[in-house]
Amino acid sequence: MGHLINAKEEVYRALAERLNENPVGAPVNELLMGILYRLFTESEAQLGGKFPLLPMPAAKIADITGIKEAELVQTLEGMADKGLVLDLPRKNTTYYMLAPMVVGFFEYTFMRVRDNINMKELADLFERYFSSPGVREEFFGGDTKMFKTLVYENVIPAAVETEVLDYEKASEIIRASGGGALGMCSCRHKATHLGKACDAPVEDVCTSLGGAARWLVSRGLARAATVDELLRVLDKTEKLGLVHLGDNVLNKPAYICHCCGCCCGVLRTITESGLQSVHPSNFIPEVDIDLCTGCGICVESCHIKAVELVIAGDGSEVSAVQQDRCIGCGACASACPTGALSMTRRTVLHVPPANKGEQFLRIAKEKGRVG
Repeated sequence: MGHLINAKEEVYRALAERLNENPVGAPVNELLMGILYRLFTESEAQLGGKFPLLPMPAAKIADITGIKEAELVQTLEGMADKGLVLDLPRKNTTYYMLAPMVVGFFEYTFMRVRDNINMKELADLFERYFSSPGVREEFFGGDTKMFKTLVYENVIPAAVETEVLDYEKASEIIRASGGGALGMCSCRHKATHLGKACDAPVEDVCTSLGGAARWLVSRGLARAATVDELLRVLDKTEKLGLVHLGDNVLNKPAYICHCCGCCCGVLRTITESGLQSVHPSNFIPEVDIDLCTGCGICVESCHIKAVELVIAGDGSEVSAVQQDRCIGCGACASACPTGALSMTRRTVLHVPPANKGEQFLRIAKEKGRVG
C-alpha cells in the first residue's frame, strides 16, 4: 500500500514543481501540497505536472503527455471549469495553459461560492501559504510587478492633466476596453471564510477586461458588464476610499482590482512584510503644512500606513508621507477635508511592459528562468 501512497505524492509533487517553474512561481512546501490535494484530482494533477510552459493546442499537449487527445480534452474542460486551466481561443484553434497560482487559480477558486469543497479549510491554507517564507518574495519581490497603482483622477492637478496618458487613468482603460465583466473579490471572499472580512463590497466589484473578461464569463466566474457599469463601480469604490490596482501592462490590461488594506493580499504584503508589491502610480502626495490641521483623516484613509502624524516645529501635529512606501493611489488626498494633501507628478515616470508576454518575460529574466 505504501508504494501507492508514494506514487500519489510524486504526482502532486511534480505538479507543485511545475507550478514553481512559471515566471511567477509557487514555492513548494506542505501548505502548497495541501492546497493542490484539495483542488486537483489525481488525474488532473498528473496532467498538470506534465503541462508545457507555453500555451499549446490539445493535439501538441497530447503528444507531450502521451494522453489520448479525446480523453485529454475532456480533462482540460473539467479543469477549465474549475479555473485550473485557461482555454485561449486563437484563430480556429484553442490553446491551453496551466493556470498559475497568482494571478490564477487562487482568484478563480474564490471568485465563486462552491459547495463541493471546504472553502473555509482552503481559505486557511491559502492564508498560511501566502505568509509562509519566500512566498511573498516570489510573487512580489522582483522589479517588474504584476500590479500597478492607478491614481484617483479627481486629485490629478489641472496643471498636469494634459500630460497624463491613458494607461495612467482607470476610466480611460475601462472606456478603451469597450466593456468587460464584474465578479466577486477573491481576497474579501477568502476573508469572509476566516471571519476577517471588512464591510467593503465582495460581489460585483472585481473588474476584468478584454479576453480575460470573456473567459471569466464563459466559465461562470463573472458576469458581463458595460463600460457604464464598470465606471459606476470605479466611482463607488473611490467614494469608499479603496485602492485601484491595475494589470501592469501598457496594452489590453486584463483587470482592475478595488482593494482594501485589510483583505487584499497585495496591499497586506506591503504592511506585513515591507515588500513594495505594486508599482506606484506616477503621482505622490505632498503636504502643505499651512493647511494641515492634524485631523488624522489621511492616516485613516491610507491602506498601507504610508501616512503618519508628526510633530511640527511649532509643536502641532501635521501629516507626513513616507515616500519610499507610498504607492500614489490618491486616497489620502481625496479624503483630506482641507486640501492640505495634493498629488504631484513624480520626476521619474513608470511606463509598464507593453503586454502580458513582455511582462512575464521580464519577470522570468529577473528570476533567471530564461536566458
